[in-house]
Amino acid sequence: MSTTSSAQLVLAEMREFAAFSASEQRYIRRSLDIGLGRNDAFRLWARNGEETASIRAQYVVYQDLKLLRRALVPSEAPDALDAIMNPLLRVTSFDLAQERLAGFCAYRFLYERLLGAGIRPWLPAAFCGAAALPRIRPERRKGLLQSISEAAATAPGWSRRDPIFYPEYVELEAA
Repeated sequence: MSTTSSAQLVLAEMREFAAFSASEQRYIRRSLDIGLGRNDAFRLWARNGEETASIRAQYVVYQDLKLLRRALVPSEAPDALDAIMNPLLRVTSFDLAQERLAGFCAYRFLYERLLGAGIRPWLPAAFCGAAALPRIRPERRKGLLQSISEAAATAPGWSRRDPIFYPEYVELEAA
C-alpha cells in the first residue's frame, strides 16, 4: 500500500471517529485501553465510584477477548460458531448494556480495533443478537437495532485490512 493511500485511510478512520459523540469517543478510548492493555484505565477514566465499578467489570468481561483472538485464527473450523459467538455475545452485551455506544457504527469501530479485521463477518450477528437480549432496555433495543444499515447486515464480503487509527487518551493541558 502506498504512503498516500495509507494516509488517506488513516484520515478516513479519524473522520469516522470524530463523527461519534463525545461519550462514544470516550468509551471507545477507555475500552481500547482495557482491551489492548495500553494504559491504567482506573487512573485515566474513573471519575467516580460508579465508573470504577464499571471499569472493574469491563476488565473481567474483556478476558473473553483472549478467547476470541485465539478462535479467530481458524474461523472456518466447524466449532467456530461456538468458539466465536459465545464470547463475542457476552462482551458485546456488556458493552451495549453500558449505554455508551449509540449504534452499530461505533460498535464496529471499537471491535475492529479490539479484535482486528477477522472479526468483521461476525459483528452484525453479534450486535443484533446482543441488542435483542433482555439485558438491554426495550426503548434502547429499538434504537440499537435500527442503527444497523441493511448494507452492514447483508454485506456480501468484508475487508481483510486491519484498522490503522487507534484513538488514545489525550491529556488536556491547563491554560
